[in-house]
Amino acid sequence: MAYQLYRNTTLGNSLQESLDELIQTQQITPQLALQVLLQFDKAINTALANRVRNRVNFRGSLNTYRFCDNVWTFVLNDVEFREVTDLVKVDKVKIVACDGKNTGSNAAD
Repeated sequence: MAYQLYRNTTLGNSLQESLDELIQTQQITPQLALQVLLQFDKAINTALANRVRNRVNFRGSLNTYRFCDNVWTFVLNDVEFREVTDLVKVDKVKIVACDGKNTGSNAAD
């Protein structure tokens, strides 16, 4: 099963809202909406794993960290993100990191 982290992005939220509207107007079943969301999870995880090649360096002060259920969560303060010539500074950032090699998305479904 693929990670569901990206359902809380703008794209994921828009998809869920559209599916909810289609369910309410009885144009699709809740089961079909769930299948669409599962396919979205697989597709977004695969696309990010295979198509994104950009690298960003960041530096900040570690506030808290946690490792639970194979997921790392870091909260950093006063963070600087650098990509070649661009620099972005933020007061606080939360980073959630999952093992992309063991998502189960490689299994034949």
